[in-house]
Amino acid sequence: MPKSDIRPLVVSCGDPSGIGPDVILGAWTRRKTAALSPFFVLADPELMTARAGALGLNVQILVTRPETANESFEAGLPVVPLDNCHTHAPGTPLPENAPGVIEAIERAAAYVLSGEASAVVTAPIAKKPLYEAGFAHPGHTEFLGELASTHEGHMVRPVMMLAGPDLRTVPVTVHIPLSRVPFELDSAAIVEVATITAHDLRRRFAISAPRLAVAGLNPHAGEGGALGLEDGAIVRPAVDALVSSGIDACGPLPADTMFHPAARATYDAAICMYHDQALIPAKALAFDETVNVTLGLPFVRTSPDHGTAFDIAGSGRARPDSMVAALKLARRLADAEAG
Repeated sequence: MPKSDIRPLVVSCGDPSGIGPDVILGAWTRRKTAALSPFFVLADPELMTARAGALGLNVQILVTRPETANESFEAGLPVVPLDNCHTHAPGTPLPENAPGVIEAIERAAAYVLSGEASAVVTAPIAKKPLYEAGFAHPGHTEFLGELASTHEGHMVRPVMMLAGPDLRTVPVTVHIPLSRVPFELDSAAIVEVATITAHDLRRRFAISAPRLAVAGLNPHAGEGGALGLEDGAIVRPAVDALVSSGIDACGPLPADTMFHPAARATYDAAICMYHDQALIPAKALAFDETVNVTLGLPFVRTSPDHGTAFDIAGSGRARPDSMVAALKLARRLADAEAG
């Protein structure tokens, strides 16, 4: 299908003091070598122009509308302006930039839900300046889930997946302290997350019969209760319920032996019990190629797997590889869903 016939991707700017603008600009400069599909950015055009200058990039910022992004993509970076301006202060997170960060996420979701864009790609945000400005959500994923729930008229359960070339991981509990994980974890949550994962692996990743490996919570998956009771009382019943529902799931498995090459060959996604159990192996294996994908939404959303990296913002040291991977995967998943 010609690019002119494909709805563009929409990219939210992320925290403008971080490396979001850097990796967006860097991705656009690789649009030909990486064969990127057209995208437009929700951002402050003046800030994007200033950041391109700071990075020494010859990128023309084109103020545009979603419907003209495709035709202008080769000539310059299409930017749809925000109502809230941003202060250009690389490396210095500012609470006054929060309204524009939030606006970009809200409008990105609105554009894809209205059909003006085919998928959402989000640049990294920093939670602290958003919290200081009154943001009431734990993070990107939860906020997008609320926006989708409002649009759909019923509760939508967003699920985080880290998708790399050789490993997909999904945490059941996400942005909570480790000390709270045993109290927040229950069988119903594991079943819900794993069911959504299996559904989206079929629908968007074209895996007809997904295989799920479910990690235990404790060392050695509890060692028969000697190292904790949660694996027998919570995780195993969830796995049994998944198998009874027709999902190919196994576990609880000791997490320390789940991620070597031979083990990874036996499953399509690992269901993990907490944030770092899922994210550490994914990022260790392929930090620059792994993509954060939100499952369970009525639209495709991807994001680089890294954070704002304030310490290198505007320095030219930020690599756009993960943003490029996020853009390419968003296009592939959107096409699979459409087609």
